[in-house]
Amino acid sequence: MNRHSTHIVIFVLLGLLIAGCSTTRRLGGDDTLYVGVKEMRFEPDSGVTLSSAAESAAKAPLSVAPNNPLYSPFVRTPLPIGLWAYNSLYTPKEKGIKHWLYRKLAKEPVLVSDVQPDLRVKLVEDILGNYGYFGSEASYELLHRRNPKKAKIDYTIRVGKPYLYSSIQYPAARILTQPEVDSLAATSLLKVGAQYNLDTLSAERQRITTILRNKGYYFFRPDYIEYLADTTQEQNRVALRLAITPSIPEVATRAYTVGDITIRLQNIGGGPLDTLAMDDYRIIYQKPLNIRPRLLSRSITLSPGSLFTLDAQTTTQNNLAKLGMFRSVNLSVTSPDSLRGSDSLNVMISAGFDYPLEAEVEMNVTSKSNSFVGPGLSLRLSNNNLFRGGEVLSLKLNGSYEWQTGNSHSGGTKSSLLNSYEFGLDATLDIPRLIFPGYFKRSTRYPSRTRFQLGVNLMNRPKYFRILSESESIEYNLQSSAQSHHNITILKLTYNKLLHTTKEFDQTMDENPAIALSFRNQFIPSMSYTYSFDKTYRRNRLFWQSSVTSAGNMLYALMRLCGRKTPMTIFNNQFSQFVKATSEIRFYQKSGEKNWMVYRLMVGAEHPYGNSTVVPYTEQFYIGGANSIRAFTIRSLGPGSYHPADNDRNAYLDQTGTFKLEANLEFRFGLLGRLNGAVFLDAGNIWLLKEDPMRPGGKLTLRDLPKDIALGTGFGLRYDISYLVIRADLGIGIHAPYDTGKKGYYNIPRFKDGLGFHLAIGYPF
Repeated sequence: MNRHSTHIVIFVLLGLLIAGCSTTRRLGGDDTLYVGVKEMRFEPDSGVTLSSAAESAAKAPLSVAPNNPLYSPFVRTPLPIGLWAYNSLYTPKEKGIKHWLYRKLAKEPVLVSDVQPDLRVKLVEDILGNYGYFGSEASYELLHRRNPKKAKIDYTIRVGKPYLYSSIQYPAARILTQPEVDSLAATSLLKVGAQYNLDTLSAERQRITTILRNKGYYFFRPDYIEYLADTTQEQNRVALRLAITPSIPEVATRAYTVGDITIRLQNIGGGPLDTLAMDDYRIIYQKPLNIRPRLLSRSITLSPGSLFTLDAQTTTQNNLAKLGMFRSVNLSVTSPDSLRGSDSLNVMISAGFDYPLEAEVEMNVTSKSNSFVGPGLSLRLSNNNLFRGGEVLSLKLNGSYEWQTGNSHSGGTKSSLLNSYEFGLDATLDIPRLIFPGYFKRSTRYPSRTRFQLGVNLMNRPKYFRILSESESIEYNLQSSAQSHHNITILKLTYNKLLHTTKEFDQTMDENPAIALSFRNQFIPSMSYTYSFDKTYRRNRLFWQSSVTSAGNMLYALMRLCGRKTPMTIFNNQFSQFVKATSEIRFYQKSGEKNWMVYRLMVGAEHPYGNSTVVPYTEQFYIGGANSIRAFTIRSLGPGSYHPADNDRNAYLDQTGTFKLEANLEFRFGLLGRLNGAVFLDAGNIWLLKEDPMRPGGKLTLRDLPKDIALGTGFGLRYDISYLVIRADLGIGIHAPYDTGKKGYYNIPRFKDGLGFHLAIGYPF
C-alpha cells in the first residue's frame, strides 16, 4: 500500500470515529434503536420455584441480539462500526469507494419495532403455561438514557403457581384390550401429583403410538390421541383424561400383518432386469446381482404372515443401510386407499447401489516442536462391496517430507534443507458383521464390524535414526445400545526395527539407557478394549471413552509354560510386556445458538513388567501442541519438572512419560457467519511412575503435583465450512512446571516466550 492509499484509509477511519457520536441519524421519526436487554426479572409467587428448563425456555424469545452484540444479549460492543457506516457512508450512488465501504461495512439498525416486545411477552406467558405455570404475566418497559432515540428493554415476568395433575384417566378399551390399557397406564410418563408439562404430554402420546405400531397398528398416529383437561374441580389442579379422537380413520384402528415382500435393486449403470424368488420375498434386480441373497435374508426382519411392527420395519431399514453398499434405502407399504378390507400390508423395498470404488486424497502441512515443517500427502483407494456383502477393502499410501527451519535451540548448527521423510502403506478389510465362531449368521440391532489391518511404515530422521514399523491387527467394532460403543482388538502385533542410527543419536542413547531400551528392536503383541459412551441430553452432550491395553501377556504365559526364562525373545527380538489404561471425559454445554462451553479431563497410566523394564517409546505419553496444552509446543513439557538444556537438540526424545493428566476448558462462540471464536484454559503434564536419574524431577509425587501442572490460556478463531473446520489458536503461557529463572507462579520470563501459535484442522476435542 502506497502513502496516498494509507492516507485515504486513515481518513475514512477517522471519519467513522467522528461519526460515531451519531448512530441514530438516519432513523425515522418514530423509530427507536434497540440497544439490548437491561434485565430479565423473574418474580415467582410466594412458595413457587421456577424450574431451570422453564426459565431457559422463557428467556429464549427475549434474548434478541442488538447490533454488534457481545456474547450476552444484554451488552453490545462499544464500537458499533456497522451502525457508523450505515449512518455516515450512505450514498445514492452505486459506485465509488464510499459506496463500496458502505456495502462492506454497513449494518442496518435493529429497531425496537423489529424486536416487537409486546408480542414476545405474550409468547413468554404461553411458554410458562406449557410448563404448568398458568396465570403468569410478562411485561416490559423501554428505558431511554441520554438519547431518546435509543432504548434498552427491561422485562418483568411474574411466575404463577404451577398446576399439578390430580387424576389421570386412560381411555376405555377400544383398540387394545383392557389389560393392555391398564399396562399403558402403569408405565405412563404422566404421574398424579406431577406438574403439568406440554413436553411430557407430547412424549406420552408418542410412547403410546410406538407401542400400538409395534402391535400392528401401522396407520396409528400421535394426533389420534387427545387430552381433555379439567381445571375447575380444584384450584391449581388438572384432572386429565386421554381419549381416542372421534375422527380417527378406520384403517388406524386395525392391526395388520405382513403380506407380499418385493425387493427392487438398482445398479448405478442400469442393466437388464431379472427376478429371483426366495422363500419369503421376491427380488427384482438389474444384472448383475451385486449382493448375496443370503445377506438380504439376514437383513430383512419382516416376514409374511407376522404382525407388521415398527421395530421390524426400522431394523430392516437399518440393516440394509449399515451394509454400506446402498446410496438409498426406501420402504413403502400398500396405501390405505388400496386395502379394501384387507388385513395385510404388501411391502416394497427399493434400494440403489452406491459406487463401489472410491478415491480420497488428503494434503496437510505440519509444524513440529523440533523445528521441522513440511507437507504431507495421503492417497486412499477403497472398494466398498468387495465380496457382494458390503466388505470394504482400503489401501492407503501416505507420505510426508520435512525440513528443519533452525531456531535458538539448534545449538548453533546450521539448519539443513532436508532430509526427514516418512512413508507408509496400510491395508484394511472391513466386514459389516462380527466374524466369530457361532456368530456368523446372527443379526445385531446396531452396526457391528470386523476389521483386519496390515501396515508398514518407514520413518527417516537423517541426523538421528531410520526406523521400520510393521503391524497387523484384528478388531471388532460393535454397539450394545444407541449410546454405547465397543472396540475390541483381539490381536495386534507391531514390530519396530532400527535400520540405521547416527553417532549423535547413539551418544544420546548411551547417556539415556531408559530411552535406549524403548528404541530397541522389539515385538509388541497386544490386546485392547475401548468403551465409548456418547449421549445427547436435550442441548448438552456427554462423551466418555476409556481404554485398556495389555501387551505380551499371552505370549509370556505360553513361553513360561514351555520353561523359558526372562528376557524372552521371538525371532531373536525381545517382546514388550506392559499394561496401559486411559480415560477421557468431555461435556459439551450449549448456552446459545452458536455458544458452547466444553469441559475435558483425561488421565492415563502405563506400567512395564515381566519381560520389559520400560514401555516402548511409541506407546509412551507426551503432551503439548494444538490438541493439548496450546501455550506449549508438542513434546516440550515434562516429565514432571524436568527440563532439558536449551542447547540440547535431542531433548524432544526425553520428554515422554508413563502417567498423564490433562484438563481443558473452552468457550466457543459465534462471531460472523461461518467464523467462530474461542477462549480456552489448558492444564496438565506427564510424569514417570518410577525414578530416572537422567531426568531429575520427572517422577510423580503428590507433594510436587500442584507446581508440576503446566497452565496456559489463549484464544482462537475457527472457520467452519461444514465438512471442514480450519482452526488457529494462540496459546499464552501462565505457569511452566520447570525452573525458568523467574520466581512466582507466573514464571514465564517474557510474555512473548509464553506464546504458542497453532494452525490445525478440526476442533481440538
